Amino acid sequence: MSPRHPATGPATLLVIAKEPVPGRVKTRLTPPYSPQEAATLAEAALTDTLYTVLKTPARRRVLVLDGVPGPWLPPGFDTVSQGAGGLDERIAAAFGHCDRGPALLVGMDTPQLTTELFAGVGRDGPDAWFGAASDGGFWALGFADPARAAALVRGVPMSTERTGAVQRRRLVEAGLSVIDLPVLRDVDTAADAVAVAACCPPGSRFAATLNSLAEEGR
Repeated sequence: MSPRHPATGPATLLVIAKEPVPGRVKTRLTPPYSPQEAATLAEAALTDTLYTVLKTPARRRVLVLDGVPGPWLPPGFDTVSQGAGGLDERIAAAFGHCDRGPALLVGMDTPQLTTELFAGVGRDGPDAWFGAASDGGFWALGFADPARAAALVRGVPMSTERTGAVQRRRLVEAGLSVIDLPVLRDVDTAADAVAVAACCPPGSRFAATLNSLAEEGR
């Protein structure tokens, strides 16, 4: 079994994201959406995610960004650049920006996030938190001791149907106790966008943006 690293209160919350630039984000939404529309949806999803994180008790909030911040970034976040390499390397590097204490990383593809989904993260007990995505990936990954992340994330095949299973198995085989967060659906395709928008809480920018685009297309 792994040595215990008791959580000491609210976690550091990390959001790993790309700057919402047309042609660089949400390319699987095109078609039916144009690159500009896909980027607008990506910006709305990222903004919803950031404001949910902002409302969640946290030791520190960090945006791990590929690109440069825009007016969509609210105050209250430290911004750091993503590392080089594949997504596994960049996730591992993101945890390297954490101080001691628990840390949880989420992406920008789940605008249906609510503060309730983070309830309990950072409390004493588990060594890791894991949020599976319905497409076989994962939407959240956390460690009571973020120094363990690098060895457990590097080498995991990303963007496959088995990414989540491989990542969770790595945690268990390392002797970590794991708390599973609810399974969420990522926004990758147009069908995903419609399904996720229907799950978003009231006031969601993502849902409003999707509805606006649908009305313009009529």
